[in-house]
Formats: sequence, C-alpha cells, structure tokens
Amino acid sequence: MRVPRIYHPNPLESGAIIQLSDNATNHVSRVLRMSVGQNIELFDGSNSIFIGQILEANKKSVKIQLGLATIANRESPLDLHLGQVISRGEKMEFTIQKSVELGVNIITPLLSERCNVKLDPRRLSKKQQQWQSIAISACEQCGRNKIPLIRPVMPIEAWCMEKDDALKINLHPKAQSSINTLLASVNKIRLLIGPEGGLSPDEIIMTTNYQFTNILLGPRILRTETTALTAITALQVRFGDLG
Repeated sequence: MRVPRIYHPNPLESGAIIQLSDNATNHVSRVLRMSVGQNIELFDGSNSIFIGQILEANKKSVKIQLGLATIANRESPLDLHLGQVISRGEKMEFTIQKSVELGVNIITPLLSERCNVKLDPRRLSKKQQQWQSIAISACEQCGRNKIPLIRPVMPIEAWCMEKDDALKINLHPKAQSSINTLLASVNKIRLLIGPEGGLSPDEIIMTTNYQFTNILLGPRILRTETTALTAITALQVRFGDLG
C-alpha cells in the first residue's frame, strides 16, 4: 500500500512530534481512516520529505513522530512561469492542477479584454486561496516537494510589463516560429495563455512591445485549457525533464 503524502504548512524537523492541520487531520482520520502506528509521508515545501509514524489519531487531532529528513528533488530544470487568463469554473482548476503536475513553478491568473469571468476583489481573493489549495493537493498527488506559487489576479498588461530575464512566449495561431525553433539553451520561460476567445489585436501588439515571442503549437485550434497543458508539455520535453 502506498504511504499517503501530506503537506504541512510549517517547517518540519527530524525527530519532532507535530500535530497536523485541521484539514489534514480530517483527511487522515475521516477519509483515509488511518490509525496509530501507521506511517505517513510529510513535506513542508523545503524539498525534503519526512516519514512519520502516527502517535495519536482521532477526529479532532492527529499527532505524528517525524523520522529523518530526506532530500527528494523532483523539480524540473526549467523554471516555468505560467500567465493564464482566467477561464470559467472547473477549467481554471483543471489547468492549475495539471500545470503543477507538469512542473510549473509559478502561476499568475490574468484578466484580459476577452476574459469572460467577472469577479469582485473579495471573490478573487477567495479564488486565489482555492487555487493555491489545488496546487498543494496536486503536489501531494504527484510527488513534488516544493509548492508552486499561485499569485494574486492581475491585468494582463501589468503581468507582461514585469521585469524578468526569462524567455517570453505567447501562443498565436498565425505565428511563424515553433517551440522547436527556440534557442537550445533556455532554462527560464514566461508563458502567456490567452482566454477562450483569444487575445484581442491590441493585446497581441502589446505582448510584442514587451518582447514576447509568438509561437505556433500546431495546425489545430485548441481550447485554452488544452493549450496550456500542450505548451507546458512541449516545453518540458524540449528544455525540461519530460521524455
């Protein structure tokens, strides 16, 4: 049986006895129905893992005795920052979950002219917390021990104009270049994925003004959530650790 993996939001130390968070306690005691003496794997975002043994397990409290720390680096050599214009409901959640599994380091949700999601600042803040929780769950599932950052929502131009030494890529159906024509020694990329209706002509010009390179993925038009995952996969094959 696979040892369950749980993220702990505070720094862990070998030999320490810790109490799991309320959410983790509920998951371990009520969902997994684990009991005293069973092992569990914990990580705190430091790229280390700890195999711990359950000392106490009930509906209100789960206490763990931590073993020795082990470095477990499962991060890609490609530093990838995804700028994703917000899509509706589960599509955005799906994109975040799968992007984390594929090795993205940072995700910034964006607002654009054709973005059809309208949320007030309070709801956007709650969405950010929800998306960060999805990223954590994806790490628990896929084995990553560093948690990708989900940044606050921001306008697309504000994101494009940020100072960054990364190669900047925008996917465009009429582009002349492809991922295979990019430089062979890229280790940091800022990837822009537009909304379901695509970027407006003014936004495309704007990205060019901020030194984004237009890239064509292929001859077919992909949905926004398919585009993100296809592009990330292709970039990880070309410059990262897939394939």
